[in-house]
Amino acid sequence: MKVLMTGDAVGGVWTYALELAEGLAEHDVEVLLALVGPPPSREQRHELARSSVAGWAHRGFALEWMADADADLDRTAWWLLELCDSARPDLLHLNGYGAAAAPAPVPKLVVGHSCVLSWHEAVRGRPAGSEWSWYERAVTRGLARADAVVAPTAAMLAELVRLYSPRCPREVIPNGIGRGPRPLPKDDLVLGVGRVWDEGKNLEALRRVAPELPWPVVVAGPGGELGRVAPQQLAELYGRAAIFAAPARYEPFGLSALEAGLAGCALVLGDVASLREVWGHAALFVHPGDDEALAATLRALIGDPDRIEALGAAARARASSYTRERMTAAYLDVYERLTKPAAPERLLEAAR
Repeated sequence: MKVLMTGDAVGGVWTYALELAEGLAEHDVEVLLALVGPPPSREQRHELARSSVAGWAHRGFALEWMADADADLDRTAWWLLELCDSARPDLLHLNGYGAAAAPAPVPKLVVGHSCVLSWHEAVRGRPAGSEWSWYERAVTRGLARADAVVAPTAAMLAELVRLYSPRCPREVIPNGIGRGPRPLPKDDLVLGVGRVWDEGKNLEALRRVAPELPWPVVVAGPGGELGRVAPQQLAELYGRAAIFAAPARYEPFGLSALEAGLAGCALVLGDVASLREVWGHAALFVHPGDDEALAATLRALIGDPDRIEALGAAARARASSYTRERMTAAYLDVYERLTKPAAPERLLEAAR
């Protein structure tokens, strides 16, 4: 089987796509990666070269969650159709919404990793303004033309259903990691990872409370003290950090928390439905709008080494259940269902 998968080099979809491509390759599924947005960095190109991705292409079209990206949605869709003509995939795996509205000769699986409207409600506390009406229309059209929709948590899937009412089959497939970071001798360190400019990550709250803590706080990622770091260096940071803090306001799954859990970090996370779903009792949760609670939780944890060790062990055990093999098996099942002989209505759609 050959799959044409969309992605970008900006956020967690990058890690997700490479992990899934690795797992699918073990089952003789060839993944061609179509990247939009900013080009892959030099380090990311090295990752691609080492990965099981069979081939990749890039266009600098705006990512659909960017303001005024509507002009590029049609360009992205036409580019994907051109790739379909040349690559002849059996399936389109779209890690985005808008391009699914275009007719295609193969089934279209849409995976919802996040969305602007649910982000606005969670982060700003109000619906997105009229300037995002084009986005709502594009996502609604895309989901209406999808053959199936997947989300990494039931919480994220519920948001997609509430906001856009997709009618196609829907399924939750948690993200997974194959070779994640491993625990190292722990340092007295609180680690945050992510894009500081993304208000949903709420890493500014961690930076605000840092002066009140007896341990140093380090944030890795764009806008953080360390900036973007190479995967090997990041794995070492996860391994060494005793505590990982992600007081997120919006996090549909949280791959950075998963990596931290695999590394045996004690987790302090934003109290949102999706993170509760993923981690259960294996993490501490704080209201993302309460800096005092965040500082108090971290101080109490820092003062209790036994609890740090217990939470780290619980996080590692929970994280170990989110495997690449489990994720891959679930996607293979969806792929098999979607690539059965085409229904007449799909053939008609492709001919329009």
